[in-house]
Amino acid sequence: MRGLYLVTDRGICGNRSLEDVACQALVGGAACIQLREKDVSTRFFVEEALRMKALTVRFGVPLIINDRIDVALVSGADGIHIGQGDMPYAEARRLMGPRAIIGLSVETWDDVVEAEAFDINYLGVSPVFETPTKTDTKGNWGLEGLTRIKAYSRHPLVAIGGLNASNAKDAVMAGADCIAVVSSICAAPDPLRASREISALIQSALKRRGT
Repeated sequence: MRGLYLVTDRGICGNRSLEDVACQALVGGAACIQLREKDVSTRFFVEEALRMKALTVRFGVPLIINDRIDVALVSGADGIHIGQGDMPYAEARRLMGPRAIIGLSVETWDDVVEAEAFDINYLGVSPVFETPTKTDTKGNWGLEGLTRIKAYSRHPLVAIGGLNASNAKDAVMAGADCIAVVSSICAAPDPLRASREISALIQSALKRRGT
């Protein structure tokens, strides 16, 4: 998985629906959508996930559900993203099955080392930079942290936290395979234009890096 990775935030989409913003991001080149909800009912989350799954199928990209394995299973999502405080990886894999995409956030070097034994699909390096959407973390990795993890880990890296058009290219050159973006697309006046810009920067950097 390489490219632009949209993490949704319904609360900052303004008067636009989340599906509309996600559709614009997909047209603009998003390679993956992660549906993230923290304060909605399970029923609402499932219904939203089903709509989002139908959308991602149209574009041939995976739908990842943040945290909620029950929602991922019911909606037929392609995978799950879990953090250090969520369900342990082994249990998540058992429930999701061998073909599911499972991403795991790493916040400390010990997390990175432990994850080497896991058959995960990617590491979420979180956060790379300071961001208001992630307030319960243990510090920022920075570009140096990305480079260190890339040199050590066998897993693809998704850079998360504070990423936008101004630093996406640097993050790729430091080792990120995917750039996860939240507010720079969800809160953008023109999500389609923002997605195209960031996606082009990522692809240019991946090509320059030779991957």
